Amino acid sequence: MLISCPDGPGIVAAVSRFLFEHGANIVQSDQYTMDPEGGMFFMRIEFDLDQLPVRLSSMEQDFEEVARHFRMNWSIHPLSRRKKLAIFVSKEDHCLVELLWQWQAGDLDAEISMVISNHPDMGDYVRSFGIPYHHIPVTPETKSEAERRQLELVNGKVDVIVLARYMQILSPALIQPYRNRLINIHHSFLPAFVGGKPYAQAYDRGVKIIGATAHYVTEELDGGPIIEQDVQRVSHRDNVAELKRIGRTIERVVLARAVKWHIEDRILVHQNKTVVFN
Repeated sequence: MLISCPDGPGIVAAVSRFLFEHGANIVQSDQYTMDPEGGMFFMRIEFDLDQLPVRLSSMEQDFEEVARHFRMNWSIHPLSRRKKLAIFVSKEDHCLVELLWQWQAGDLDAEISMVISNHPDMGDYVRSFGIPYHHIPVTPETKSEAERRQLELVNGKVDVIVLARYMQILSPALIQPYRNRLINIHHSFLPAFVGGKPYAQAYDRGVKIIGATAHYVTEELDGGPIIEQDVQRVSHRDNVAELKRIGRTIERVVLARAVKWHIEDRILVHQNKTVVFN
């Protein structure tokens, strides 16, 4: 169960009492308040309940009274419902490969429904996992038609879209249906070095750390809520090629973490920030 609401007394007690009265056993509970005086409160609870699929609908109806009293945004996510992913990729394969490895090893508890690419390069590799691969070329002239085909493929079939180094800017038509369900990896430590060639920008500035940022996609380029970041120290001896090599390792790890936390329902979005119970 994920909850966000204005902070105030009695929230934890009310939720705990509700779950107890419905026979649920709380196995983990995390909470965070932005400001005890008038701020927002966030909560994530894992609980066990016999016959949850059968009882879920009535349980959600019963919880509405609690939710109205505390003005909650809330949702319940049964762990038995594995999220379905679509992965978008261009030519660089390192982030895609990491996700496929983790999925194959059972570390990514989701279904990869399809991979969509504007290049044919990764087709044979992806199909070797038994995953459908859709090649949809994108040019400035065909961009709208390409996105229409992409939406046709994912509509009603996937819960999350992951941009695993998909080097195209998405239009609002594709972003809006997947608000806070569209994850991108940015190959720099946002908000620094946005846009193209971030490693060249970093090299020109003589940076001493480089990083990567996983974030939700919004209409503002590279401006969506940040989910995860990581960095590594570098020195004046590292040229642009070496920075890219180091950066690729960070990118694949950061994106995999962000996707894992999303499919485990560990993220709450408030305005342009995230609360991540990891």
